[in-house]
Amino acid sequence: MTEKIKFPYRYDIVGSFLRPEKLKEARVEFTKEEISEAELKKITDKEIAALIDKEKELGLKAVTDGEFPRSWWHLDFLWGLKGVAHYDYKQSYKFHGAKTRTDNAELAGKVAYNSDHPFFADFETAQKFAGDTVVKQTIPSPTMLFRDNRSDNWPEFYDTREEYLADLSKAYRLTIKHFADLGCKYLQIDDTTWAFLISKLNETADDPAEHEKYVQLAEDAVTVINGALKDRPDGLTITTHICRGNFKSTFLFSGGYEPVAKYLAQLDYDGYFLEYDTDRAGDFVPLRKIWNNRENVRIVLGLVTSKNGELEDEDRIIARINEASKFVPLDNLCLSPQCGFASTEEGNVLTEEQEWAKLKLIEDIANKVWK
Repeated sequence: MTEKIKFPYRYDIVGSFLRPEKLKEARVEFTKEEISEAELKKITDKEIAALIDKEKELGLKAVTDGEFPRSWWHLDFLWGLKGVAHYDYKQSYKFHGAKTRTDNAELAGKVAYNSDHPFFADFETAQKFAGDTVVKQTIPSPTMLFRDNRSDNWPEFYDTREEYLADLSKAYRLTIKHFADLGCKYLQIDDTTWAFLISKLNETADDPAEHEKYVQLAEDAVTVINGALKDRPDGLTITTHICRGNFKSTFLFSGGYEPVAKYLAQLDYDGYFLEYDTDRAGDFVPLRKIWNNRENVRIVLGLVTSKNGELEDEDRIIARINEASKFVPLDNLCLSPQCGFASTEEGNVLTEEQEWAKLKLIEDIANKVWK
C-alpha cells in the first residue's frame, strides 16, 4: 500500500502520557515553594527525555513530550495568549462522576499572539531530546475560548463579534507560523467543542430558536479554525483530535458525529483523530461525510480506550477498522488511542505498564492491517 501522506501515521498517539511519580511529587513541592522553578524544570526535562526515549524504542514515528510541562491540556496554552487571563471558576467542570479543579480562563483584553508563549520553549525542549524523530506538538483549538464563560465578556473589548473572531484566528495563525519556524512539522489541535455541539444540537432539535444558537456557534468555529489555518507554512501537517472529555477516566459528552459532520468536512485539516472506543460515539456512517472524498486527508480511529487498562481484543479492533473502511478507504485510515492518557496532570485510572501495552497493541494491529 503506497504511503501518499506522511502524517498522521498508521499507528499514532493523541499526545498526553501518565505523569511519572517523580514529576507529580516535584509539582507538589513546587506548589509548596519547596523547590524552585528551575529545579522543577530540571526534573520535568529529565522525565521528558526518558519518555521520548521510550516512545522511540516502542517504534512511534512521531513523539510528544507527554504534555509533562502542563497541568491542563488546554488552559495552560490559553493563559499564554495575550488578552487571556486566569481566574477561579469556583465550580467543577461537568464530568460524569468526577470533580475537577476550578481553574478557568477569561478575556482580559483583545486576544493577540504572544511571541514568548511558553509552549515554544517546550517544543524546543522536546525537539532537542527527540533528535531526528518528528515531534508532534499539541495545542487546544481556538474554539476552547467559546465555552465555559471564557469569552462571555468579548463586548467589553470589541465592537463586533466578527472582530473578536478575526483576532482569535490571527493569534493562532501567528502561533502556528512560529511553531513552523522552530522546525515543527506536525501540529495537532485538540478540540472538545465539536462533542459539546453534538450534545447541544441533539438536545435542541425541537427548539428552533435555541438550536440556531448552536448552529451559529458551529459556523463560528469553522470560521475561526479555517482562519487560523489560512496560509499555513509549507511542510506543516495539521490535524485535530475531537475529544469527548477526559478527566480521571471520565467523560463530558455523548452522541454520534452526524450533527457536526458537515462542519468537520469544511475544516482545512490534514487528519481527524476521532474517538470510537465506546457506543457513545455512534456508528461509522458519518465518516464518509467528514472525510468528504479528500484524498490527502486521513481519519484516525480511536478504537483503543485510554480510560482503563483492559487490553482490547485484537481481532475485534481489526474487524472495526474493516467496518470503517466501508465509508473511508483503508488507505485513508489510521489507528490510535481514543484520547491521551492524562489530559490533566491527574491522569486516567490505569498504570504506566498498561498505557504502554495499549500502544504496543496499536502498533501490532497497524502493522497487520497496513502491510
